[in-house]
Amino acid sequence: MAGKEFTVDLNKPLVFQVGHLGEAYQEWVHTPIVTNESPRFFKSDFMEILTRTVWWVVPLIWVPVAMWFISISYTMGHTLPQVVLMSVVGSFIWTFLEYCFHRFLFHIETKSYWANTFHYLIHGCHHKHPMDGLRLVIPPAEAAILAIMFWNLYGILFTVSTRPALFGGGLIGYVIYDMIHYYVHHGQPTKQSIKKLKDSKQGLWHNYDIVGQSFWNPSKDQSRQKEWIDDDDEADKRYMIAPCDVLVNV
Repeated sequence: MAGKEFTVDLNKPLVFQVGHLGEAYQEWVHTPIVTNESPRFFKSDFMEILTRTVWWVVPLIWVPVAMWFISISYTMGHTLPQVVLMSVVGSFIWTFLEYCFHRFLFHIETKSYWANTFHYLIHGCHHKHPMDGLRLVIPPAEAAILAIMFWNLYGILFTVSTRPALFGGGLIGYVIYDMIHYYVHHGQPTKQSIKKLKDSKQGLWHNYDIVGQSFWNPSKDQSRQKEWIDDDDEADKRYMIAPCDVLVNV
């Protein structure tokens, strides 16, 4: 089936449809549907519920888990300042890893059936359905799989006693990231610093980009960014900022 001839039926489960779009997937996934409705992904009710998560579930589950891991390093003989320092370092490690995932995995261009399907599940759905608050944070099942992978990786990279605190600090960093991410997209900040983060055209260029250019490549998009920012008033008239890494032409 040719990708250009396939049309996604939004009234049916989406995940196993999007792969059929082929090369047309990129244009489709970066043309957002700005609605608060949460589309169905799977026919199976069990699989469907695993894809939806309210924001407060993330700290409810992962903060206690993180504190438990951090406490293990303390009980293994490290001092409190050492444990705190390792936790902070772990948080920065997570920040770097998240950047790498976002830069080099979440925004890859795909065209094969399974590559499109995989991309839509891990990040494409966020671009297509920017206002779906139930799919903005990482679901616990997916996060648990990633956590196991990183725990095993940390076992190779770090010592037995430092591994738990570094891993726990990474979990804390992940929770902070997901909460800020959710709040920037769906919150109504009153503090000026956070409001600037939400509204800034320069600071969030990689999030609020023109459809189809969802991660800013400086060498490719710098002139277009400057032209857009220099013409703020006109841009505000022509575009509506949608919290999903895109600008929606109105």
